[in-house]
Amino acid sequence: MPDINTYFSQLVTTLHHLVFFEIGGIPIAIAWIVIASIFFTLRLKFINIRGFRHAIAVLFGQYDNDDSPGEVSHFQAMATALSATVGLGNIAGVAIAIDLGGLGAVFWMTMVGLLGMATKFVECTLGQKYREVKPDGTISGGPMYYLAGGFRDRGQPRLGKILAGSFALLCVGSSFGAGNMFQANQSLAALTAVFTGLERWQGLYGVGLALFVGLVILGGISRIGRVASNLVPTMLFIYIGLCFWTIGQHFADLPSAIATILHDAFSPNALEGGIIGVIIQGVRRSVFSNAAGTGSAAIAHAAAKTPEPVRQGILALLEPFIDTVLICNLTALAIATSGVTGENLNGIEITAQAFGNTVSWFPAVLAIVVFLFAFSTIISWSYYGEQCWAYLLGTQFTFVFKILFLIALALGSVVDLSAVVDFSDIMLVLMAIPNLLGCYRLSDRVAADLKTYFTHLETEKTPSAA
Repeated sequence: MPDINTYFSQLVTTLHHLVFFEIGGIPIAIAWIVIASIFFTLRLKFINIRGFRHAIAVLFGQYDNDDSPGEVSHFQAMATALSATVGLGNIAGVAIAIDLGGLGAVFWMTMVGLLGMATKFVECTLGQKYREVKPDGTISGGPMYYLAGGFRDRGQPRLGKILAGSFALLCVGSSFGAGNMFQANQSLAALTAVFTGLERWQGLYGVGLALFVGLVILGGISRIGRVASNLVPTMLFIYIGLCFWTIGQHFADLPSAIATILHDAFSPNALEGGIIGVIIQGVRRSVFSNAAGTGSAAIAHAAAKTPEPVRQGILALLEPFIDTVLICNLTALAIATSGVTGENLNGIEITAQAFGNTVSWFPAVLAIVVFLFAFSTIISWSYYGEQCWAYLLGTQFTFVFKILFLIALALGSVVDLSAVVDFSDIMLVLMAIPNLLGCYRLSDRVAADLKTYFTHLETEKTPSAA
């Protein structure tokens, strides 16, 4: 009799064929996300470039105002959203993309990340614009609110409710997959690669991880924001240090690695590999990595203390840059310069081997970093899922979600990895369908608000004032 892994794998395989339907070899769902990022980049006159400097100023607190409505600071909101994206997608996902699509995939992944900055700006601006501030001061926001509110303002309330409900349902599913089971699965794989014998305790590992996560998520977005704002800088500092050290030890191979990335991305023979690695694999990994287009980050940014939705949106555009352009490229260069191939290795093992070829104990440090990445991602996605669950069923049932979330987390360490990866991709890509419909529909309002905001900045005598 087939076990639970067999049933799960069969179901996911069927859904995967339906979701990633191809025309001319290109999955329609992936094209939907890429085209949207190009459209928003052009529609908003390259906000991903011209808003970058201002985003840095917001990041460093120049525009913070504790008296503004909200639950967390600009930085805490970004740290929460970033902790949900910077993680195993940057480590295991990049390795998978290179293994399947070659080094040319790295170039296309970077391009998607740069374009995704504009998409992230739109969805996070809308998340702030249509958020709801409750009498007790708590915030509810995200695509489900700007889909419902935005389409209602356009005289299409029924369509807005359908899209909002669809997004919320898919986000709940994604929180169990990409933000939960995948994280438990790959963090365990990283630890077992270093600490032999741990695989015998995989069930106990899942239970222990669930207990630690439970201690944080019971405190809501305020506690999640505090934990994330401390964890994210520490994780990034350690991981970037590992990458720079690895690349530095193989510095002579760096020019060759960069040349190979560019050659494989554009050469006639390698172009097919680049397309497979990015449009069929790399873009999937990019979406999984920075989540631009899925709308999830808008849920975290909606809780920020700011009177200016555009300001938070501009801050949010830094996320794909940090996540994909910076972290993913450092991972790729560390792998490329170390000479590691994907033969007989899977996901996180490729990156671990690249670090291990440089310093023998680096994989142990990586394993700890991976655990922290996974932990931070899980707590952020628990908030996303909880907010969508509350939208669908009411806040009185959020405790039920938390219990189910923790149970799924415990199970994540023992289910089949390939099925978990495919399930995560399916949920994330499907989230982009209703979300981007709303972003397209409301992009004119975002463009108008952006123009007004920059005009206000130019005439403002005291920029730090709210």
